[in-house]
This record gives sequence, structure tokens and C-alpha cells, in this order.
Amino acid sequence: MLKWVVAAVAAVVVGAGLWAFEPWRLFTSSEVDEALPTVAAASPVAGAPSPSPTADSSPEPPSPEPEPEPEIVELVSGPFEDAEHDTTGQARILELSDGSRFLRLEGLATSDGPDLHVWLSDAPSGGAWGSYDDGRYLRLGELKATNGNQNYEIPADADLSGLDTAVIWCDRFDVAFGTAPLS
Repeated sequence: MLKWVVAAVAAVVVGAGLWAFEPWRLFTSSEVDEALPTVAAASPVAGAPSPSPTADSSPEPPSPEPEPEPEIVELVSGPFEDAEHDTTGQARILELSDGSRFLRLEGLATSDGPDLHVWLSDAPSGGAWGSYDDGRYLRLGELKATNGNQNYEIPADADLSGLDTAVIWCDRFDVAFGTAPLS
């Protein structure tokens, strides 16, 4: 009977360890390659009459006018530094001509892990692994992929003053995988 209890406890411990640490992620990765963010194109007004040709004129195809490229301004940027895991790439905060802002991760390469998120934090880059949730931080979403180029929209009402570190954060273990000082 004691053997069965020990075996059951061992199975529970192994199962919990597999759930918590997800060791297979040591051998997995993912990649995404998003284009630079753009201003959303204006859509036609609903209910507006569409021009129709008249009987005495032939319809002329509209001459396409080149749309100006939306201006993208880099507000701050910085290279990723290792924290709990090797992490490389560049973090940039971009502002588009309509005032929208994005955190763009370029050339990101980091380890896979459970419950990874992208944050902006007021903790300085290169600090202790678990310090990035001690102060003020802004959650931007789940990490889309462990490698590549990706965009995270920053809420319009977000105050970025003092949030000068981009963080790849593991919520399950409360540690930073990598950080980038933004200046």
C-alpha cells in the first residue's frame, strides 16, 4: 500500500513540475515578421453617394494619387540585454503621424518559456531578474514569438514618463528573460 502512495505522490510531483516548468520549451521557438506599423486607411463614409457616370459622359477612371508614406518618428530605442535568458535584438518606441505609439521589437531572439509578456517598466535595465514588477509597469500583451520583428500598440492614454525599459517578462516565475534600456 505504501508503494502505491509513494508512486501517486511522485506522479503528482512530476506532473506539477512538468506543468510549471514546461521543459520542452527549451527545444521550441517561434518566429514572426511583422511590417512596421501604419496609420489605418480612411474608409468611405457609410451612406455617402457614389459618383455615377452621366449619359453624355463616359466614365473616366480615377487617377490614382500616390498616398504619402506615413511619417514614423522613433522616440527612443535600445538594445536588449540578457536577464534570466539570452536575449538579443532592438526595442524601439515609434510614433505614427496620427499620434499612435508602438513598441517595436526588431531582430528579437530569446528563449521560449511559459506565460511570456511584453512590458514597459520603470526599473532600470540590467537590474535583478525579478525587480521589473516592483514599481510601475505597463503590460502591452503576450509575446507573439521568440524570434523576429513584432509590434505592440501602446494605449493612447498611457503615460510613458519614467517607463524607460522594455521587458520580456515571464509571469509564471516573475522573472525577466531580457530587458532593453530605452533612451
